[in-house]
Amino acid sequence: MPDDTNFSGAKLILFIGEQLLVIRRDHTKGIPWPGYLDWPGGGREDGEAPETCALRETREEVGLMIDPAEIVWRNSHQRPHGRVWFFVAHMPAKAAADIVFGDEGLGWGLIEPSEFLSRSDAIPHFRDQLARYLDWRSKT
Repeated sequence: MPDDTNFSGAKLILFIGEQLLVIRRDHTKGIPWPGYLDWPGGGREDGEAPETCALRETREEVGLMIDPAEIVWRNSHQRPHGRVWFFVAHMPAKAAADIVFGDEGLGWGLIEPSEFLSRSDAIPHFRDQLARYLDWRSKT
């Protein structure tokens, strides 16, 4: 398993019921994948661990507190700017009522995982990570 002390950021693939929580990326100058579908997460701060980064960003971006024990899958992907970690957690459908959108991105929504996989406006390597998770889940 890759070293989790040397990474640039982390994302949380968050299921709300059977749907995925997605965020529409904004068009801030210099942001990669402007306007694409994204997940909660972002850059590492102050030497934090990958899980801590993903869960902090989730709290900041959509107001949801996720217990680290709720993470059911983890994987990393090497990108040109560094290693990015991906985590998966599941919350009940009623958690949608607790979402409070922060100030990053253009908005949020819930979509079926199959729709995310087929969307041309979903970040390609994110689609790959979701497909890996769904494949892993189908085998467990």
